[in-house]
Amino acid sequence: MRGPTVADVMKRPVVTVDAQTPFKDIVSLLAEHRISAVAVVDEGRHPLGVVSEADLLAKEDQRGTAHPPSVFTELRRWRRWTKARGATAREVMTRHVRTIHREEPLAVAARRLAEGRLRRLFVIDSSGTLVGVLARRDVLGVFLRPDEEIKRAVEREVLRRAMWVDPATVTVRVRDGVVSLTGLLERRSEADIAGELTAGLPGVVDVRNELRAALEDTSPVRRTF
Repeated sequence: MRGPTVADVMKRPVVTVDAQTPFKDIVSLLAEHRISAVAVVDEGRHPLGVVSEADLLAKEDQRGTAHPPSVFTELRRWRRWTKARGATAREVMTRHVRTIHREEPLAVAARRLAEGRLRRLFVIDSSGTLVGVLARRDVLGVFLRPDEEIKRAVEREVLRRAMWVDPATVTVRVRDGVVSLTGLLERRSEADIAGELTAGLPGVVDVRNELRAALEDTSPVRRTF
């Protein structure tokens, strides 16, 4: 059963600039599109860097600092001072671009965003071409899926297609994204699988698996001391 991928929820087209785009034009693009960063790309739309609001703010927070920091200053301050004097995208961009392939599972993207404390990932295809952008709000958007749509997905994707179970034998209720499963299946293992597959559906917040089984075919784990 196929889960959602990055391509399913990413935003496109992506607002981009080239390396020679003037500083003020970048500020205008961010304001016009109400975004917090733009990708810097080459002629083939391969990412070269990213210019964020934080990169642009260096020009203001370093205002009045005419002389460069001392040689003993940490690298981060040197970079801020240098960015403050930049006039084009190439001169102010951050060169390390966080990317993800368009076919990666959405769950992988969510982990990268969370573990890296990132606001966005730029999406590339197999040739390294920029094809989209995935923000945290895009990932969270799957939880806006209507309850009735989730219910139909459980009945169609989990019960009928994956397990070949007659949906009439299982009662599916969904409220605020929480799925409740009740009914009787032949084996305990089938009931467990139904719960696991349901939990993997887009938009599911939690699963309350109350399915009963005619045959307990799962064995408790034996601990060895």
